[in-house]
Amino acid sequence: MKRLGVLFATAALALAACGSGGSGSDSGSGGTAAANGAPETLRIGYQLIPNGDLIVKDQKWLEQALPGTTIVWSKFDSGGDVNTAMISGAIDIGLAGSSPVTKGLSAPLNIAYQVPWIFDVIGDNEALVARNGITDVKGLVGKRVAAPFSSTTHYSLLAVLAEAGLSESQVKILDMEPPDIQAAWQRGDIDGAYVWTPVLAELQKTGKTLVTSRELAQRGKLTADLAVVRTEFAEKYPKALDEWLRQQDRAVKLTRTDKAAAAAAIGRQLNLSPEEATRQLDQLVLLDASEQRSADYLGTPDAPGKLAEHLRSAAEFLKTQQKIDAVPALDVFQKGLATKELADAFAGS
Repeated sequence: MKRLGVLFATAALALAACGSGGSGSDSGSGGTAAANGAPETLRIGYQLIPNGDLIVKDQKWLEQALPGTTIVWSKFDSGGDVNTAMISGAIDIGLAGSSPVTKGLSAPLNIAYQVPWIFDVIGDNEALVARNGITDVKGLVGKRVAAPFSSTTHYSLLAVLAEAGLSESQVKILDMEPPDIQAAWQRGDIDGAYVWTPVLAELQKTGKTLVTSRELAQRGKLTADLAVVRTEFAEKYPKALDEWLRQQDRAVKLTRTDKAAAAAAIGRQLNLSPEEATRQLDQLVLLDASEQRSADYLGTPDAPGKLAEHLRSAAEFLKTQQKIDAVPALDVFQKGLATKELADAFAGS
């Protein structure tokens, strides 16, 4: 879900947004929607993560809130693919992990987008799992461990190894997407993996969890799933972005007031039982709009939050992986937080 990936050729850019809902058309002009300050089409890149975005999709809240706008939902498997679609202009709003967003805001990509919302702070839904018999991180020396390179889990894996006093070269780290990780695990081709749900849940059935991203966050290595919106779209259709933000906040509040209904919606989107959907939902930390605006996260227009510092920390990691040209200054990431847009959407609330 959060892999950075490489940029594809122009022909592949159009395909990147095909997903389950198709690529959609460019945000059009004219018609009833445009007359009301909304786009003809709102193209959303989503991922199969058990957070509020799937509730909004399942309940068709955006379709109801923006009746003159066609909502196109396109499924992506990685944040790298979301970045590619953003560069090509194929989607307006998307979900990517903090590592891909960091790359997007850094050179050479310098994607013209901003972060208006935190879908979730990654918790127990990302973890390092090893085969039974490996009881701690040091037991991974010489073993084959998979992670999508330059993703949030790759970032977390290297942090875990460093904590254990191990160098990257002491472990055979393999670059794999989650579906490939699951297949390699079932074949016995790998000894461990740092990956996210739903593949994580499959590995945990037969493996041992060595550390979770929730534990790493408590030790200062926070990762998150973030929304990104094209700057051009945010400037042209601020009311549509306001409505999108309000529906995301509505979804978070539903998880607190009626978890059964929230889990049922997520379960339908992920083809999970309500019980399993509830379990996966509980692995994430979801923030409502008030919490998003706090100093610990996005902050306010006058005082950008600590998320910018976490993104800069991720940039330092990406520089070591030679995925970005240089570590940007902190203000680059502070300007990448759409704090004004978030504040405007909930003005007076």
